[in-house]
Amino acid sequence: MGARREPRARKRTRAKPKAAGSTRPMRVRTAESLRLIERVRKICMALPEATEKISHGEPTWFAGKVFAMLDDHHHDSPHVSLWLPAPFGAQETLIAADPKRFFRPPYVGHRGWIAVVLDTKPDWSMVAELVEDAYREVAPPRLVALLDR
Repeated sequence: MGARREPRARKRTRAKPKAAGSTRPMRVRTAESLRLIERVRKICMALPEATEKISHGEPTWFAGKVFAMLDDHHHDSPHVSLWLPAPFGAQETLIAADPKRFFRPPYVGHRGWIAVVLDTKPDWSMVAELVEDAYREVAPPRLVALLDR
């Protein structure tokens, strides 16, 4: 009879560190950033069944899919902005009309999203309209119907 083989030890994998155990420093938001976040939160959470989660380190609002994402100097951005999915053609129109207020955001701009600069005193009624338009772009028809009541 041949020699009996020892069973192979299973390779153990480590779970990825959770946020609490992360070595990355937590971002400290300025009072101005916190004020802007609260203003955007109030607009977004007024929409039917909107939810908020942190995604990529930023407050993000969902209606099934993402309809608004905050950018608080993320990746050394020079401003606080709100990224929104926009109807076809809106991105080009808004940027051409006011390039200091609107820009094509990285990562999602190629899909027609628009970014609105918030830390230079925007017209908040216009921001609310753009948020509602973004919500209509991604929300299920049942939720969009609730807006039209």
